[in-house]
Amino acid sequence: MSKKDLKEYLQQLNKKQLQEQITDLYTRFKDVKEFYDFAFNPQENKLQEECKFKISKEYFPVSGRKAKMRRSVAQKFIRHFKKLGVEPNLIADVMLYQIEIAITYTSEKYIKQEAFYKSMLKSFAEAVTYINENAIRNDFNDRLIRIADDVAEQNWIGWRGFEKLIK
Repeated sequence: MSKKDLKEYLQQLNKKQLQEQITDLYTRFKDVKEFYDFAFNPQENKLQEECKFKISKEYFPVSGRKAKMRRSVAQKFIRHFKKLGVEPNLIADVMLYQIEIAITYTSEKYIKQEAFYKSMLKSFAEAVTYINENAIRNDFNDRLIRIADDVAEQNWIGWRGFEKLIK
């Protein structure tokens, strides 16, 4: 069904029928429920804090188990935040937090896998692009510079790529 067909169909419904359909969608589909829950009670800061906690657990597990260091955990949150329409500043903050927590981890433990560093560089590139596209560079420029400086200081594999991205 095309968007045009959907609009025509919805115009044929009266208010009560439309309310019933939306209520049914809300009940059946988790994404619809999350969208409406967020639309009417955003609590963006609470979402952001939960997200940061889960990202930090990837590097510093609470239970003492081995750190998993999965970039995918943060990426999943970032996609979800974008889908919900969370404010760009909060999304950018999470994007940079993921890299900063990795820097904190590598200051304590050296990681041999080159894939880890490539992954972090990719995350940084995505963050810089997102920040520039949303015209919020002034809000994050100091953090971007600090991240580039920290990875250079720790001599990360590909650290020059971080510097090139912020110029």
